[in-house]
Amino acid sequence: MSMRDNLREGDVRIPSGCAISGIMDRSGGRHDGSDILKSIALMHDRSNGLGGGFAAYGIYPEYQDLYAFHIMYESKTARSETEAYLDKYFMAEKQERIPTEKVSAIKDSPEIWRYFVAPHPIRLTTSETDEAEYTMQHVFHINANIKGAFVASSGKNMGAFKGVGYPEDIGEFYRIQDYKAWAWTAHGRFPTNTPGWWGGAHPFTLLDWSVVHNGEISSYDTNRRYVEQFGYKCELQTDTEVITYLFDLLARRHGFSQELAAHIMTASSWDDIDRMSPEDAAFETALRATYSNALVNGPFSVIVGSQEGLLALNDRLKLRALMVGEKDSMVYFASEQAAIEVVCPDVKNVRSIDGGVPFVVQLDEVAARKATEAAENIPQLMPQPHEVGVLPAR
Repeated sequence: MSMRDNLREGDVRIPSGCAISGIMDRSGGRHDGSDILKSIALMHDRSNGLGGGFAAYGIYPEYQDLYAFHIMYESKTARSETEAYLDKYFMAEKQERIPTEKVSAIKDSPEIWRYFVAPHPIRLTTSETDEAEYTMQHVFHINANIKGAFVASSGKNMGAFKGVGYPEDIGEFYRIQDYKAWAWTAHGRFPTNTPGWWGGAHPFTLLDWSVVHNGEISSYDTNRRYVEQFGYKCELQTDTEVITYLFDLLARRHGFSQELAAHIMTASSWDDIDRMSPEDAAFETALRATYSNALVNGPFSVIVGSQEGLLALNDRLKLRALMVGEKDSMVYFASEQAAIEVVCPDVKNVRSIDGGVPFVVQLDEVAARKATEAAENIPQLMPQPHEVGVLPAR
């Protein structure tokens, strides 16, 4: 018997565990799931079969103005209760079982349905919220209050496909090669502190956001308490969930750009601030003071998907690997360089992403719009003083 056999659960940590991958076409051209499947499959040994998944953007162009709910059910009762709830608060254009394939490695899968819905106009009006906030609140209600039901994704013209298994098996199960998207992300899971279950696989989503994550958030409890003050409910048994909610809070609700939201989460150290000019130091100090509980600590690399594109981010010390490469309009991310080269052998400018510096890839049309807004001097949305405090101008 080896020494390893005498060790108990928790005595061994695998710091490189988990794999993430992302592929995006900046032009908006849509590509099937074959390449993202090949990329994540190459990193098989970074997973242990307890979770795999994919997020895809642009897959439902015929329903692009409707929220696409992907919902997992553990029982017929959960489905009937959820559908009755949706009928009360939303108007459905279409609902159907998500097509799946029998895969020998995938066991005990739940029923998985999708619903293309819009908020019920009368109930939306009386809710005194916008449609995104309205939808978020009802997603949280289903996940927290309907036993055996879980909303895997709830954005427009996008969806998450995830479950318990190796990512290549999950991809085959969901037939992701049949979908076409302008952006794909993927995750192979090696849980360190939480169980493997269908809802706990990555990507984690909320509205149009999706997050795949390699690492461990040591600040999770602080971050969780912070987002819960704003009505978010962290009930999914993983630290990745809180990253998703932080992006939604900072970018959608507080109005920051995604770049600044990412910077808040990996804010400059006090030593770095001490070496800045007085103006920059005042700004960075205000960020850290105002959003101290949004600072994310611990080793991590993440790829965040949204309707703007993809954002990749490492912790400040870069304790997790994350590579990027480009060719023409295509951009590739992966935990390992080989996972990029396997789908694009002649990829250009492959390099490691800097620690604490968001790497942002936007759709060409989004980048053009933002450039026009900047040229016209349209002010960026800033947080309201009663919400988060006043920051110095920069």
